[in-house]
Amino acid sequence: MTKYTLTRKDLRRCWRAWMMHNLSSMSYERLASFGFCLSMLPVAKKLYPEAAQRAEMLRRHASFYNTEPQIGAIVNGMVLGLEEKKANGEPIDGETINALKVGLMGPIAGIGDSMIPGMLIPILLSIGMALAAGGNILGPLFYSVAWLGIIIPGSWYLFLKGYKMGSGSVEMLVSSKSTRLREALSLLGVFVMGGVTASYVKLSTGLAFITKEGVNIHVQQMLDGIFPQLLPLAVVLGTWYLMAKRGVSPVKAMIMLLVLAAVGIVTGLFAA
Repeated sequence: MTKYTLTRKDLRRCWRAWMMHNLSSMSYERLASFGFCLSMLPVAKKLYPEAAQRAEMLRRHASFYNTEPQIGAIVNGMVLGLEEKKANGEPIDGETINALKVGLMGPIAGIGDSMIPGMLIPILLSIGMALAAGGNILGPLFYSVAWLGIIIPGSWYLFLKGYKMGSGSVEMLVSSKSTRLREALSLLGVFVMGGVTASYVKLSTGLAFITKEGVNIHVQQMLDGIFPQLLPLAVVLGTWYLMAKRGVSPVKAMIMLLVLAAVGIVTGLFAA
């Protein structure tokens, strides 16, 4: 029986296809499934020379799939390792491979969403915005270089780790320790977002009035004495409420904020 062995070049082509195209074909029916299927294409003919077996493999990986792409590269590596073993005659069926994907996409999404959009991106953006605040070109350059410098080697390492570990890493990824890790990262992400909000969301009111006794009262000064940064907090919590509880899309939320800012400046409610 012919033995099929994937080379480092094969693995790199599969990883590159996933990292470049994981979200290139999205739908509510399949989400990232076609991106996952595309990442298997570079080795499809090598592992399954017969067209029927190859078609079965590609159909298997075109089914619904969704997870955080960067950390999720570990799942692609694991699946690739299992496909290689299956092609070499080991007792692994397609249902087992698909069950592995479905079972891991949720836990991996929990860890990845907490680490990447919940923590890493806000940290890098806050540094980049601080550099760009004075018109420094290093702001956007820092973010782009730092993001790629972390994500490219990080996802490649996870991809290879998944390939080498195979299904043996499932226990580690879905255990109670993994649950605690996701909770800790989510909490850390909340702290990071709170810090970014306090640093970069600026809002103050220009309202002022004079009492009967002739005392000039500035509302912003009064608010600062009671609860500093109350207005930025109200805007952030209000936006979160609209998006999380009322289903308002991010685009609509941004438009509403622009309209509110314009009306506030024109009427004098907000300080320019």
